[in-house]
Amino acid sequence: MKMRLIIALVGLAGFAPALAAQIPESEYAQRRAAFASRMREGFLVLPGAPEPARDYMDFAQEPNFFYLNGIDEPGAALVMVKQGTTVTITLFVQPRDPAREVWSGFRLGTDGATARTGLPARAIASMDAFVDSLAAAHQVAYVPRDERELTARLRALKPSLTVLGIADFMSALRGRKSPAELDLLRKAIAITVDAQNLAMRSISPGMNEFEIEGLVEYTFRRNGADRPSFASIIGSGPNSTTLHYNRNDRFMNAGEMVVMDIGASYRGYAADVTRTVPVNGEFSPEQRSIYQLVRDAQAAGERAAKPGANSMAMNIAVDSVIKQGLAALGLIESHDAVYDCGGERVAPCSQHRLFYMHGLGHAIGLDVHDPGTSGIQVGTLAPGDAFSIEPGIYVRSNLLDIIPPSPRNDAMKTRIAAAVRRYANIGVRIEDDYIVTAAGVEWASRAPREIQEIEAAMRDRVHVPRDAGKIEWYRTTGHQPRTTP
Repeated sequence: MKMRLIIALVGLAGFAPALAAQIPESEYAQRRAAFASRMREGFLVLPGAPEPARDYMDFAQEPNFFYLNGIDEPGAALVMVKQGTTVTITLFVQPRDPAREVWSGFRLGTDGATARTGLPARAIASMDAFVDSLAAAHQVAYVPRDERELTARLRALKPSLTVLGIADFMSALRGRKSPAELDLLRKAIAITVDAQNLAMRSISPGMNEFEIEGLVEYTFRRNGADRPSFASIIGSGPNSTTLHYNRNDRFMNAGEMVVMDIGASYRGYAADVTRTVPVNGEFSPEQRSIYQLVRDAQAAGERAAKPGANSMAMNIAVDSVIKQGLAALGLIESHDAVYDCGGERVAPCSQHRLFYMHGLGHAIGLDVHDPGTSGIQVGTLAPGDAFSIEPGIYVRSNLLDIIPPSPRNDAMKTRIAAAVRRYANIGVRIEDDYIVTAAGVEWASRAPREIQEIEAAMRDRVHVPRDAGKIEWYRTTGHQPRTTP
């Protein structure tokens, strides 16, 4: 398949064979040492995610805890103590308990945790007394900001204790990904691309959004992904103009667009890939105009994404294309036009933000919005950065009704009204994942994205068995789908 490559995107074939997916214990040890090097004398208390409220509920580990030790069990914690040049680390885990394990599964226990990590381990029930003794002996504690109960207990125990957060340290450590992490990200992205391919070859008028969601998430688990890395977004028609719509319960019609913003989590690492396609498989002239503008904007962002470049260059390039394109379509008055956005903001806002109101992209990693350099996280692009580029345009049908009244705005609405009506309910977002290497910027999420590629893929339909009668139950049970006005 012929792909239009705008920047020096490097395919997977240009790199060394993929590493084993398992992150070695030596890498976790290096991460802990790097954290300790940033600490003042004192101690860190880093709880993992708690046991789910019910043992039949899903569990996902707290990302910072997982980053430092790779333990994927609930109810665990890591405690690090720094005294001069000496650093000691202790894991606290749930003990072996056959009576509980018959319900919730095998536990590592203290011996298993030590065998896995090389760290001394204790039962979690002993942690409070251990931490209290550290508070008595030290002047500084590091605790995640969202651990409010633990922070309050430590401050009550010792009012003079300085309690610091860990977000800045963890952002610095997690921002650039190691080769092992990039391998896991590529796997998450590859599975997500498979899901996009299946989805666009399966869509047809009359299907419900949840059918596509089901195919997507089936593809994730069928190929070994943990789960979706965020709530899957399958937004058709008016729902395509809602940025984080995820109810996914509307029946799709010919002549509409559908935004599919999805991502697999693989061994904890999150992909995020968006495609927007016409429900009936062919773009209308209006859909084609909006889609091509978004694709051209993304291509401009790609050209600006180079090792050593400031990440803000991507934003500048994308905004320029979108402003010029929206003006050419009559959706804004000119590329530099503004409007009175109201509220607490005194200065006027750029008119293009009526249609493109989110950031350009974000870093990806253990969180789908991970620490790191990206279009919204300013820095210099360098090997190890992994990020998305995701411009979009959303023409909401109620736009003219929600713009605050003012002489300037009233004149603007008169001029753009016809164009808003023409493109109403067309929402387009194109999102790809990229990895910076010494050789360039790798486009990792190679799902069809040019108009001709999407239409060709949708002509190459796959037959997915479906029981139309059961799907019809949903239409007739009286449920009212939630859609954008």
